[in-house]
Amino acid sequence: MSISSPLRHTLRALEPWTCSSCSRITPRLPRSPNPNIVRSRRCLNTTTNVKSSGVPSMDQLQARYKMKNRTTMNYVFSIILGTVALSYGSVPMYKMICQTTGWGGQPIKSAAHGGDPTADPSVRLKPVDSHPRIRITFNGSVSDVLDWKFTPQQREVRVLPGETALAFYTATNNSKEDIIGVATYSVTPGQVAPYFSKIQCFCFEEQRLNAGETVDMPVFFYIDPEFATDINMKGIETVTLSYTFFKAKYDKDGHLRPVPTG
Repeated sequence: MSISSPLRHTLRALEPWTCSSCSRITPRLPRSPNPNIVRSRRCLNTTTNVKSSGVPSMDQLQARYKMKNRTTMNYVFSIILGTVALSYGSVPMYKMICQTTGWGGQPIKSAAHGGDPTADPSVRLKPVDSHPRIRITFNGSVSDVLDWKFTPQQREVRVLPGETALAFYTATNNSKEDIIGVATYSVTPGQVAPYFSKIQCFCFEEQRLNAGETVDMPVFFYIDPEFATDINMKGIETVTLSYTFFKAKYDKDGHLRPVPTG
């Protein structure tokens, strides 16, 4: 290749050329490099300087982990304390809410449904003679960890709305030690609960029975007279009152302690 070869190629690129479609002579312009195309460059120095100023020290890492562990322990202890407080306060809260609202089939401990709670209950306790008598059945049971025998003395009673009735349960401590128990109760069907009112009852109250002791527990109740006028109560002829005794979380000296599960 001669020395004039690069010059010849340059002149040839500048020569005009003829368009085949329009037969028009167009000057040939040299190509200009595209400024948007970034050509890769080879970096001769491949070594990278790593700055170690942003890496935390071991003391900083240990302090950070100690803070996280302390926060986690605080959350765990808070959950444990909240669970224990809720377990010991569940019975009083359950008693207060259910007796006020009749929720969960709980009878309402009130002298006057839908009226003044301070009014004399004898004003409302007027039997509705035009209504058929309601059959009240009784049921009693105990938890697995309570060595008691708990049964109703009567199978059923029949009352009118607004008429008071008295029933009895019998509890016997079959163990060789004194035991404190507490009872919960419910009414079936549940929609009758707002009209089932107890005047005297042993529910939600701690009952201490000595070893081998047997006691009679009374239940004094009535069905509110408004039961007879509620259309939702139409067709209900039988109501079941159920009691369940649980072992209280106290020992024989009155000290709190967990109840064994088995």
